[in-house]
Amino acid sequence: MNETSKENINIEIRLLIEAIFMKYGYDFRNYGQAHIKRRILHRLSLEGLDSISDMTRKIIYDQDSFDRLLLDLSINVTEMFRDPSFYLALREHVVPKLKTYPFLKIWHAGCASGEEVYSMAILLKEEGLYDKVQLYATDFNQVVLKKAREGIYPVNLIKEYTNNYQKAGGKNSFADYYTAHYDSVLIDPGLRKNIVFADHNLVLDGVFGEMNMIICRNVLIYFNANLQEHVIQLFLESLIYGGFLGLGSKESLRFNKNNSHFKEIVKNEKIYQKLTQP
Repeated sequence: MNETSKENINIEIRLLIEAIFMKYGYDFRNYGQAHIKRRILHRLSLEGLDSISDMTRKIIYDQDSFDRLLLDLSINVTEMFRDPSFYLALREHVVPKLKTYPFLKIWHAGCASGEEVYSMAILLKEEGLYDKVQLYATDFNQVVLKKAREGIYPVNLIKEYTNNYQKAGGKNSFADYYTAHYDSVLIDPGLRKNIVFADHNLVLDGVFGEMNMIICRNVLIYFNANLQEHVIQLFLESLIYGGFLGLGSKESLRFNKNNSHFKEIVKNEKIYQKLTQP
């Protein structure tokens, strides 16, 4: 593909992203361009369309086509106890401090289909904190939020999830937290008791305030630098002084303008604490 063709495709992608924002209100303009381009070209192939311009026309007039594209553009890669060492670090370095509070509010931003918020619920239950916590699990995609609320996952993933749970310092049998039925498992409904699933868009929506901890892992890597700055500012304003922030393994506050407002608690696991004084 020559440079002119590449530039034409990039122009078509920008027009498509602008059309999505104008028609549906979802703003992908500050997402990383490599991720956006890869997902759009993947959907173009699946839809059997000849050009991105054809896709633009189709999504404007066909809600179902847009919904399929939205799923592609959403960040839905997740699993129970993903990166087990992160949860082990929470148990060892953060939970003792959380136990000093009479009540806790924890926000899972960009929760996708819910596996990681249920992982947190299990951890909190085992550490004796679940009955004094309110968990908020948010995403902008209603399809994955519905799946998160249901808490139903493929049974063929359970072996991997069990292994993750054990590496994360699990204190019981992982089988205690789900019921198997044919090809699916249902997460223990008791774990949903203190979880509020809600629509929230990190790009467009405001502060989700007075949180003791915010978990947003492997989301920022899909944003450009400006949007990363915006989201970290949002998290800063949403945390209490002394509150904790957990990011993904490839994410960091090192070059963020708000870096000075945090101290690193566990470097390798990207766990930070908001400084206790302004």
